[in-house]
Amino acid sequence: MVAALGGAPDWLFVQSTVAHPGEALQRALSELGPRAVHGSSSCAVVMTDAGLHGGLALFGVRDPGGAYGVGSAALGEDPREAAGRAVLAAMEAAGRPGEVPMLVWMTAAPGHEEACIAGIEAILGPDVPVVGGSAADDTIAGQWYQLTRTEAHAAAVVVSALYPSGRVASSFQSGYTPTAIGGRVTRAHERTILEIDGAPAATVYDRWTGGAIAGALGGGNVLADSTLFPLGRRVGGIGEVAYYRLAHPAVVAKDGALELFARFEAGDELVLMQGTFEALVTRAGRVAADALELAGVGPQEVAGALVVLCAGCMLAVRERLEEVAAGVQAVLGATPFVGCLTFGEQGCFAGGENRHANLMISVTLLVRSRE
Repeated sequence: MVAALGGAPDWLFVQSTVAHPGEALQRALSELGPRAVHGSSSCAVVMTDAGLHGGLALFGVRDPGGAYGVGSAALGEDPREAAGRAVLAAMEAAGRPGEVPMLVWMTAAPGHEEACIAGIEAILGPDVPVVGGSAADDTIAGQWYQLTRTEAHAAAVVVSALYPSGRVASSFQSGYTPTAIGGRVTRAHERTILEIDGAPAATVYDRWTGGAIAGALGGGNVLADSTLFPLGRRVGGIGEVAYYRLAHPAVVAKDGALELFARFEAGDELVLMQGTFEALVTRAGRVAADALELAGVGPQEVAGALVVLCAGCMLAVRERLEEVAAGVQAVLGATPFVGCLTFGEQGCFAGGENRHANLMISVTLLVRSRE
């Protein structure tokens, strides 16, 4: 990578499966030149423009005209405050304290991503795009990690403040469409929906999906059964076209509650979303094309790209993952990119809303400076 860049990178983004322990990886990275190192674990594989890999991928940015900094903080009892401290540390490390970055890249342990986004926005306001993906492992066993050049964490938030000399463009979408079925959350606690329209949430969801989780109504894991039927909440719209953030039902509790990977509150309006396996395979390429259109450039003007893909979506089409990578490559051409498979996705919607969601895809382009 150093040879290809003509020197050490100013920002090093690291993705690895848990085949490489976080502490060992951090020690190896600490012996290298880059100071701004931002890394985390990915589910099962990492994806690059060269295909799929079961181990490790490094993505380096060399940009003498820009500035890049990384900060981290243990989530502790106040993830919102921790994310605020991390972004301030990242700005300081970039040598740009008090200057709003062009984009913030965020990685956190699964569980408190909404609070982390709120903490970053408390420092920077709502107009700076916050993009990233939650750390993951292969089996939801809690083996995920987040790392910087100096530390490996099990439960932290790592934030990069990016001040590139060029531009960034990011697209954040899902491969699902809304149905006419929906309701209102009437009881919820954190990431558990207790009731929808006054009835047990799992019972309502099972009815909406035509019995997709009938075998688990007494309790059980429903991740695979619910992959094509996430719950959506409208975020905004462009003209008559609404866009949604999604939540993936994970577990049915014995009392009929539905546990998910996103936070809910009483009063939230829900829409049942639907997808197909074919859409999950082709969507990453379409999101990459949308990012190019948003930037108003061709792939030859893009220095590199960061791709975030939901691990739940990708495991559902695991045998066709090579097609997913090829779809992104077909759009981006020779542009180098790295893709991580995550247990939660953070991104900025078309209307400028930073959100945490599930079953989503983001493609972020680093566009070359025309100077």
